[in-house]
Amino acid sequence: MRKRRKRRVKKRVLIPLILLAVSVALMAASVYVDGFADWHTEHIYPALTGSIGRIFGLVPTSVAEIGLYLFVLTLILGFLYILLSIIHKNWNFYRTKKTAVVLLWTVSVLAFLYVINCGINYRSTSFAERSGILPRDYTVDELRSVCLTLTQAVQDTEPSVTRDDDGELLFTTDAGKNAVRAMQTLGEDYRELKGYYPEPKKLIFSEFLSIQSLTGIYSPFTVEANYNGDMTAYNIPFTMCHELSHLKGFMQEREANFIAWLACSRSDVAEFRYSAALSGWLYATNQLWNYDQASYEELYGMLPENARKDLQRNDAFWAEHEGRIAEVSNQINDAYLKSNGQENGMESYDKMVDMLVVYLLDHASGQGVS
Repeated sequence: MRKRRKRRVKKRVLIPLILLAVSVALMAASVYVDGFADWHTEHIYPALTGSIGRIFGLVPTSVAEIGLYLFVLTLILGFLYILLSIIHKNWNFYRTKKTAVVLLWTVSVLAFLYVINCGINYRSTSFAERSGILPRDYTVDELRSVCLTLTQAVQDTEPSVTRDDDGELLFTTDAGKNAVRAMQTLGEDYRELKGYYPEPKKLIFSEFLSIQSLTGIYSPFTVEANYNGDMTAYNIPFTMCHELSHLKGFMQEREANFIAWLACSRSDVAEFRYSAALSGWLYATNQLWNYDQASYEELYGMLPENARKDLQRNDAFWAEHEGRIAEVSNQINDAYLKSNGQENGMESYDKMVDMLVVYLLDHASGQGVS
């Protein structure tokens, strides 16, 4: 009887330790074994997206969000239980060991899910290399030309969107379904983006993202694309497609932003095309501001009044959520991105302009952006 018990204890500890070892080995292989990350992204990850993502996609709310709240609640209750047990002198070595095993299982499972659904993908071939849209050096004049093109795109798309009495952007059709369709349509031209997509999900408590200065987040534990439903509406289509791009293994934030812009700009939904135009305009003109503030002011003055109001609402929204939490969140995200090979850290998001300029100048002849 005691031997069986020891064997069960060994298994309870050995299995999660093996899982952790496998996770470490897989990450090492993605870094040091040529072609491994690409093989995983092309052959294994799509099956995971199509299974885990499809299962959790059946739930209308974010399973990752609910899971996070339950996890935090469990930690609090567990801490109180341990504290009370110690106070009443009911705590013993057996309970310590049991708690340690539970924590070991939790860490090992989460680590394994992160590695297979996210970590390895950071080391795969970039979308820029796969698509041939490779960033190059460009002049201020070329950047200014792209900014003018995007200004014209905003002028063309803004009159087509629907707004409420306060001038806020409205979605007249299901934005989640439209995001999936936009990505699938883009997949017809870029095979790397073909396949199944679950609908992106708005967080129940979007304030959780707002206070961290986040527009959205991809959950590798549930393969879900989550977005902030409280932010200025023009950001939503762009963010949805950004997070969905991670479900095809493209983890670089520069590329996720570019893919989002490309998907939205080719959508047949006016609000999505407007989201691409204004989001692209903001990224590109922020870059232009560093070199030519006069041109920036001129282009800003050319925007439709409603577009300028959208930008003002956006600035006000994020200013309202500035604070220590947002600062710490940005620092953590910066360190996380750098640890995964994105040397520019948080600036990686802005680097989408490098791909945007190349695409509009060298690849998009005759296609337009609206």
